[in-house]
Amino acid sequence: MQSEPVTTTNPSNPPAPGYRPGDSGAAGEGSSAGSAASVPTERAAGWAGKLGILARDIKLSHTVFALPFAVLGMVLAAGWAGRRVSGVEAGLVVGCMVLARTFAMSVNRVADAALDAANPRTAGRAVASGALSRRFAGGVIAATGAGFMLGTAGFWWAAGNRWPFVLAGPVLAVLAGYSFAKRFTWWCHVVLGLALGLSPLAAAVAIEPGYLAGSAAGWWLAGMVLCWVAGFDVIYALQDVGVDRKLGLFSMPASLGEERALWVSRGLHAGAAGCLAGAWWVSPQLGTWFGLALGGVAGLLVVEHALVWRSEARRIPLAFFTVNGVISLLLGAAGVADVYAG
Repeated sequence: MQSEPVTTTNPSNPPAPGYRPGDSGAAGEGSSAGSAASVPTERAAGWAGKLGILARDIKLSHTVFALPFAVLGMVLAAGWAGRRVSGVEAGLVVGCMVLARTFAMSVNRVADAALDAANPRTAGRAVASGALSRRFAGGVIAATGAGFMLGTAGFWWAAGNRWPFVLAGPVLAVLAGYSFAKRFTWWCHVVLGLALGLSPLAAAVAIEPGYLAGSAAGWWLAGMVLCWVAGFDVIYALQDVGVDRKLGLFSMPASLGEERALWVSRGLHAGAAGCLAGAWWVSPQLGTWFGLALGGVAGLLVVEHALVWRSEARRIPLAFFTVNGVISLLLGAAGVADVYAG
């Protein structure tokens, strides 16, 4: 039975300087929207209800930001080896991606529970508000981490490829570690970019380990994801400048100032466009569709920065969710179309 919703008001933590009512999201991919959101309590939800609360809290649908690049890395590696991806391989890649992101975001919610509770905009997150217990979230972390390891072992069983399993531990370490980077460095946005940038590389290794040694396209693609994610995470951090300074957290906007941070974000996104051009140039598999998508993505990145010109925080959700979702889906679809048309 679904319990009655409760609203977290967190009266002991008044808005910090720079907080604006109506801001949504937080620095970091997969942030929840709304301040002190109403969430159902854990005690009467049951396992299915608890998982539903967690899925909504970590925005499971935001897997879309990295998944198309994993799929593209997968088909590029298979095409380079002169074959097609099997259904088992595709299922394992998608399953591992979902498990990896759920693991990373669950670690984030537990690691940042106290910080989220002190931020009026994120106080309603499930663990910070008490809607889900740390124990339950810890169980999800253990289960998804183990599931990811098991999924990577599936490539060993199905195709004799042990490398995904061998590298699974270091990948989980990076995914867990990015949540702590903002405590000591304003390079935290690049750390997040690195975590998501692993997606095309990991998928390529899972399908054909020799691909990364035989083609530079996968590395260019990973560089694009790193720069793209780091750039939009800097934009997202504009919403938390006052809170980050109050809590002693590092982000580029809080450490460098908003305008300087935006120029860094623009530089990162210029680098992302350059990496895309590099991938297109070196890969014989990427042709007309990817080239057209490259031009479209460059235009969308300009739109993204136009939306937040002069730190226009109220437009950040549009810039983040809509524009970046279109970018990932466009590139993934165009790259796959080129590979299978070739």
